[in-house]
Amino acid sequence: MALRERQLWKKLKNESRSISWTRLENWALFGTPDLLGYSSSGTFFTVELKSTNIKNPNLVRFSPHQISFHLKHKKNTFVLVACALDKVVRLYPGARIRELGSLGISGAGPPLACGLDDSVRLLERL
Repeated sequence: MALRERQLWKKLKNESRSISWTRLENWALFGTPDLLGYSSSGTFFTVELKSTNIKNPNLVRFSPHQISFHLKHKKNTFVLVACALDKVVRLYPGARIRELGSLGISGAGPPLACGLDDSVRLLERL
């Protein structure tokens, strides 16, 4: 069974206690990422949560607004993808959102981190 975005959020929150998280539910500004993080060093960053489905585990879907946000804000923006097929969580820089959306996981190049633990460690070091 695929890990849904809500489940991914709960796991991320539980594994990253040193990060102060704000879940953004923003209907006024389309494309705003799901999470605003604040690291212990005082760095703000955003994370877009995505999950693939078992029928097409390579496909990551983004709205045009989400793509626009990440192309405009290339620094300290990330996309965390839970893959339905191999159950591996991957962290990508927001600047690679176009590749993720058009080429999928297999064509977007290597992620910044593989696995939730490695992803959390990278975000905690910001």
